[in-house]
Amino acid sequence: MPTLLRLDSSYDDAASVSRLLTDAFTRSWLAGGPGRAVVEHDLRTDPVPPPGSGALHWAPGLRGPDALVPADASAAQARVLDELLAADAVVIGAPLYNYGLPATLKAWVDQVHVPGTTAPFGEGGPKPLRGRPAVVVATRGTAHDGDSEAEGRDHALPVLRLILGEALGMDVHVVVVDRTLSLTTPAFVDDRERFEKRFAAATTELEALAAHL
Repeated sequence: MPTLLRLDSSYDDAASVSRLLTDAFTRSWLAGGPGRAVVEHDLRTDPVPPPGSGALHWAPGLRGPDALVPADASAAQARVLDELLAADAVVIGAPLYNYGLPATLKAWVDQVHVPGTTAPFGEGGPKPLRGRPAVVVATRGTAHDGDSEAEGRDHALPVLRLILGEALGMDVHVVVVDRTLSLTTPAFVDDRERFEKRFAAATTELEALAAHL
């Protein structure tokens, strides 16, 4: 049974553009064939704790002989890893907060990037997620393209591309929507038309992705 892991990390519900877009992807995924399932993990209401020990960054066989790992911290990481490893595809809602990842999503990244378990260490080594699709829905309050002052200040997407794609070996697809503040902030209302066009195009792109993954 093909299973999609849906991760949402927006701090908002009603005003979240990233959630609207992961909704669209999820609906299209479920319509793609019989027997499809979705595991929804809302990192706002069910946050992943940061690793409870630096040793958890490494697979057990790579930890030092004196490494101490609290049982509850190990269990918390195991839950997150099991959820990811069981998924055939992942969609991640990743709004840009203060030029970086939401704290909830950063904690998730820190839990799943484990050299020797999900990523290789040295020559060879495991890459159990190699080739699995990971769709990143990136939303940003203002424009980050062209001649905008914020160009190059998105420090979230490079992290996700590096960890999911290069380290874990997943097949990463990124869909970006800028100017989300035009919906809620009067100072950016002039960007509304450009936002709406991009939102519509992103919705169509995500539906098509979900249909063929």
